Amino acid sequence: MKNRDLTADFSMSVMKPPTVIGQFHTLFFGSVRMFFLGVLGFAVYGNEALHFSCDPDKREINLICYNQFRPITPQVFWALQLVIVLVPGAIFHLYAACKSINQECILQKPIYTVIYILSVLLRISLEAVAFWLQIHLFGFQVKPLYLCDAVSLGKKFTTIKCMVPEHFEKTIFLIAMYTFTVITIVLCVAEIFEIIFRRLCVLIRQRPKG
Repeated sequence: MKNRDLTADFSMSVMKPPTVIGQFHTLFFGSVRMFFLGVLGFAVYGNEALHFSCDPDKREINLICYNQFRPITPQVFWALQLVIVLVPGAIFHLYAACKSINQECILQKPIYTVIYILSVLLRISLEAVAFWLQIHLFGFQVKPLYLCDAVSLGKKFTTIKCMVPEHFEKTIFLIAMYTFTVITIVLCVAEIFEIIFRRLCVLIRQRPKG
């Protein structure tokens, strides 16, 4: 029983980030952001393709124009973003578990501190790239009308007007996802400063009094 308790305690110490800000980031990332995307994202974007209509309102035209409007659906993009951003932390925790590294070792041994900071910097880089891609793909506002390029349809007219359903709700959701990304980046930067500060405190305590 004692061995099991020790194993469980060690597993918890490995899985938890070594900083207070890191633990808050995990809570924010794991609960608020995923809940917002999973529940509200489905409510806003779940039936978008079905309600996306063009003039003339024909199924093949609606499908072709919707694929132009959404090269990738926002739900898929944000789900991939969440998974990819989790990878650096998951790799570090796997490395820590293999090397039997606990929270104290991360802050006390320089090599582990550097590796952890690199994982946080990689997380920041991935969030920044996702932020840029989101701007490139979705912009900051969803307009009520979309002008579809109809040249590939072989029609006499070159553009087709399409109506985007619930455009105002989608704009609010876009802004919220941008905000979540910015908050995550700020938390990661703050975590690095906390690590550096606590590392300096450890060095000061270890410094021989003379």
